[in-house]
Amino acid sequence: MFYLAYNILSIFLFIPVFLFNMYRSFKLGWPLAVAERFGFVPQRKLATIAGRPVLLLHAVSVGEIIAARPLLKALRAQYPEHAIVVTNTTETGKTTASGFPEIDLCLYFPFDFLPSVHAILRSVKPRIIIIMETEIWPNFAREAVRNGIPLLLANGRISDRSFPRYQAFSWFFRPALRCFSAVCMQSAVGKQRIIAIGANHQTVTVSGNLKNDIPARTLSEEERMQLRSHYSIPAGCSVLTAGSTRNGEEQYVIATYKELSAEFSDLFLVLVPRHPERVAEIAALLAAAGLRYRLRTDLPGSQPLQRGEVLLVNTIGEMMDLYALADLAYVGGSLVPRGGHNLLEPASVGVPSVFGPYMANFREIEELVLQYGAGIQVQNENELAAACRSLVTSAELRQVLGQNGLKLMRDNGGATGRHMEIIAGYL
Repeated sequence: MFYLAYNILSIFLFIPVFLFNMYRSFKLGWPLAVAERFGFVPQRKLATIAGRPVLLLHAVSVGEIIAARPLLKALRAQYPEHAIVVTNTTETGKTTASGFPEIDLCLYFPFDFLPSVHAILRSVKPRIIIIMETEIWPNFAREAVRNGIPLLLANGRISDRSFPRYQAFSWFFRPALRCFSAVCMQSAVGKQRIIAIGANHQTVTVSGNLKNDIPARTLSEEERMQLRSHYSIPAGCSVLTAGSTRNGEEQYVIATYKELSAEFSDLFLVLVPRHPERVAEIAALLAAAGLRYRLRTDLPGSQPLQRGEVLLVNTIGEMMDLYALADLAYVGGSLVPRGGHNLLEPASVGVPSVFGPYMANFREIEELVLQYGAGIQVQNENELAAACRSLVTSAELRQVLGQNGLKLMRDNGGATGRHMEIIAGYL
């Protein structure tokens, strides 16, 4: 009865969903990709995977595909004869995935209409489907089961903020969750929550967080200088990289930079918004603050960047290098109620981080960073300036927090291996 009602409703939603997709595509400058969003894959693309068994992994956007990277590398190493197909919902996610050599084909995830789901499963014919984090679509899940395709949820999580909503709509999620052959959750709390929503407890395991398996690396001073030269950052600067910033917090970062650069003339800011399409908005904030800036896409320019300027990044896929070249990092989405972003990215390159109180989407990672002393949590914009000042003035403090971050990474890996053991049982 649930699926009958759901599909009757989807008929009435067909036109509104299509029109909304058109609106978002034009507004954000994304390709419309009508065929793929309705499950139809061009033959020229299918030719790249012809004759090989297919592993299909779905990752909604940038955060999910970056988290999936260790798993994708492991899949490529263990199943070299298979084709790896990745689907994404957003253009930024698809662009990021397209740069991963482990992936054979990148597609848009289809709308959850029965014809769309039938079309993509018929075209791609996956041997297994891996869904990253908590992306649950009733028709897609049910049709995977009907086609005899094992369906796995990888790196599953349910944040503090989203759990009440999932509970309220458990009647909607329960039928789809019961279609999963295995549900791999990041934590014991996540396991309890997804069972409460409707997952079969026999299919749920705690497999750890794939984001903990980001390869840790210690850069030599020469490598760091080469990275800074690549981005035209002036030599001899202390670099603050503010990564994955969200609407409402860039003004705090800009105010902090302006305050500190008046005290420390060698301070340089790299500002990386989570969504590059917001660059014009952020550029206006910089101009209003009297700060000169250069866009990433304008590098290398005829004039090198100067101290006191800002490198405003309007590209994607460079976050790890931009953390690696820094002396300290601010991890965005955390001074506004957005749930935060991945603190392990700067930790994995030995860079101390500063972050705000809103870390609901990364609660376990937040606790690890605080436990290991790999970062400083602040409550507001005033504390942000104070924390950054303490890191700018103390090379010893930066080194201690950076080394603590690297130790965190060494001590808390292994999620990829646990996921691979479960996947191997279905291949």
